[in-house]
Amino acid sequence: MEKRYFVHPTAVVDEPVEIGEGTRIWHFSHIMSGARIGKNCLIGQNVFIGSGAILGDNIKIQNNVSIYDKVILEDDVFCGPSMVFTNVFNPRSFISRKKEFRETLVRRGATIGANATIVCGNQIGHYAFIGAGSVVTKDVPDYALVYGNPGRVKGWVCQCAVEIVFRSGKAICPACGKRYRKEQNIVKEV
Repeated sequence: MEKRYFVHPTAVVDEPVEIGEGTRIWHFSHIMSGARIGKNCLIGQNVFIGSGAILGDNIKIQNNVSIYDKVILEDDVFCGPSMVFTNVFNPRSFISRKKEFRETLVRRGATIGANATIVCGNQIGHYAFIGAGSVVTKDVPDYALVYGNPGRVKGWVCQCAVEIVFRSGKAICPACGKRYRKEQNIVKEV
């Protein structure tokens, strides 16, 4: 049967795996058996995807990223170069904690900048934007702009990734015109 996705000759794909049509896997990447990757994904150079990882459609994983077991990426997620996911909260080399892996969920449309670290057990909200080099230690709300160490909400972004400013709980994106409403730290498109 003809494969409907591309795997560079230097990449290793352990069977069985699920890889969607139109996905491209580049140089020196390793996909473990049991991994699930959706359609039209771009898996950059030197990427590792664990057997318990789940990737939706239209995901872009830049170079040097490891996506470990219990990491779930919904559709349209962007992972910048060398960003890091963890899956054990308190690792020790001499203690096996594979039964203690914590799930990390990255919601649809979120962006994680280069060299950011996402500590396991947290959720990144829909269309959230994590700045380069940030360390995420707690859940991130939908549409939040988070940066720093530890990462803190510093503002809000539109689905198109342009910063939006709320006045009286309402915002209009200056780039695309989408409208939003915010009550406390909950942002919704109107």
